[in-house]
Amino acid sequence: MSYYSRRSYWQYALYFFALAVYCIDGSFILPENDPPTTAPKFLSRGHLYKVIVGETIELPCKVQNLGSFVLLWRKGSSVLTAGHLKISRDQRFKIVGDYNLQINGVKTQDAGDYICQLGDQENRDQVHTVEILVPPTLRALPHNGQVTARKGSTVTLECKASGNPVPTIFWFKKDVFSGPTHLSDSSTLILENVDRHHAGTYQCSADNGVKERVSMDIQLTILSPPEITVEKSWVHAAEGYDVELVCIVHGDVSSEMLWYQNSFLLDPTDRRSMYPRDDRYSLIIRNFQPTDFGNYSCVADNALGRTKKYIEVSGRPGPADFISPALSGFLDHYNLTWAIESVPPLDEIKLLYRRLLMNETYQHPGKWHEYHIKPTPIRTDGSHYLMSYVVKNLEHNAVYEAIVQAKNKYGWNEISDIHQFYTRNHDLLLDIDMEYKMGVSSNNRIVPTICGIILCIFALVFNPIIST
Repeated sequence: MSYYSRRSYWQYALYFFALAVYCIDGSFILPENDPPTTAPKFLSRGHLYKVIVGETIELPCKVQNLGSFVLLWRKGSSVLTAGHLKISRDQRFKIVGDYNLQINGVKTQDAGDYICQLGDQENRDQVHTVEILVPPTLRALPHNGQVTARKGSTVTLECKASGNPVPTIFWFKKDVFSGPTHLSDSSTLILENVDRHHAGTYQCSADNGVKERVSMDIQLTILSPPEITVEKSWVHAAEGYDVELVCIVHGDVSSEMLWYQNSFLLDPTDRRSMYPRDDRYSLIIRNFQPTDFGNYSCVADNALGRTKKYIEVSGRPGPADFISPALSGFLDHYNLTWAIESVPPLDEIKLLYRRLLMNETYQHPGKWHEYHIKPTPIRTDGSHYLMSYVVKNLEHNAVYEAIVQAKNKYGWNEISDIHQFYTRNHDLLLDIDMEYKMGVSSNNRIVPTICGIILCIFALVFNPIIST
C-alpha cells in the first residue's frame, strides 16, 4: 500500500471512528472539511526513549489548537487510543495528562515506534521510538557449575549471556589470598595442558550497563597422579631427640601414603608414628637412635598413579648460612659471619676464600686460600651455632668469594654455597671521613653560638641587679 493510500486509509478510519463515538453519546464533533482558522501544531517532538524492562514510560504528545480534531495513538497497524478513549485491551496502556501515552511494566515486545497522529486533512503524525533495556542474565555450561578433567587435557569453560544491549562477558579466577585474576573477555575460556595449578573456582561475569553485573562460578577439579613436595629434603638429627619428616601431597584424588627407610616399608611403633592432616603427612621418630639415620621416602598412591620423594636424615652439620653483609666496612679485611645447624659440638671448620678478578666484560677467579679454624662458636639455641672470622690482608676495592665446611662427630657437612663480598675503596672512606669532619666542625660552630646566647641571657637578667 502506498503512503498516500495509507493516509486515505487512516482518514477514513478516523472518520468512521468519530461517527461511531457520536452515535454512542453524541458528544464527539466530527472534523469539518474546512480547516480551522488556526491549524493544530505539535509542541512536542519525536524522541528515542530507552527504558528498563518492568519500568513505566510516558510518551508525550502535546498539540496546540487541537480544536475538534482527534489524536490517535497507534503502534504499527494497532490502534491504542483515540482521544481519551482507550482502544487496546492491554490494561498497561492509558492516556495521562492531555494526550500522553503511559505504558506500565514495559515488556520486551513493547519495543518499536509509537505514533501520535493528528486527524486533520494532512494526517500529520509524531513518532517516538522505544528501546527496551534488559539487564544481563547468565547461563553456565555445564549447568551444575562443576567441571572435572584429567591432568594434561584441554578444558573449555563456557558462559552464555543475554540482555539488551548485548552483554560483555569477563572471566576471572578466584583466589582467597590475592583476589580475582582477570583472564579473558569472551564467552569461552580455554585452558590447555591443565595441571593442579589450574584447579579452583572460575567466575564468569556479564555486564551491559543495565543494573548490576551478574556472575556465576564454575568449580574446576583436576584429576592427576599424586604430586609430592617435601618440607625439607635434608633433615638434621641427633641421638635422643625427636625428628619430624613431612611430605605434602597435592591433588584432589585421595591418596594413600606409605613411608620407607632405606627401601624397607615402615610400620608404626612405640617410637614411630604417622600422622595425616589434610594434604600434610608426617613421620615422627621419637628418641632418635643411630639405626634411624638413613634415607627415607614417602610414596603416594591413587587410581591414576604413584609418586615418590626422598628425605635424607643425617647427624652431620647442616650447610653454612652466611649472614654477614656483602660490603665490608674496611679496606683490607672482612668480618665473615655464618650460622650452622648441629646438635653435637663442632670439631673443625674449613674456610676457603679467593679473589675474583673482573670488569664489565671479564671475570676470572683466583686461587683458593684455605684456613682450618678451631671452632669457638656461640650456640644460639639447642641446634644452631653462630660463628665469625676476620679475613685479613685483602686488597681494597676488590671482589672476593668464600665457602665454609664444618665437621662434627658424624662427619663433614656439604660445602656451603659461595658467598660473595666486597672491600671498600679509598674514595668512599675519604667521603665518609669528610662527612664526619664536617659534622664535627658544624657542631663546634654551634657550641660557641649556644654559649653566646646563654651569656646574653645572663647579662640581660643579672645586669640590672649588678647595676643596683
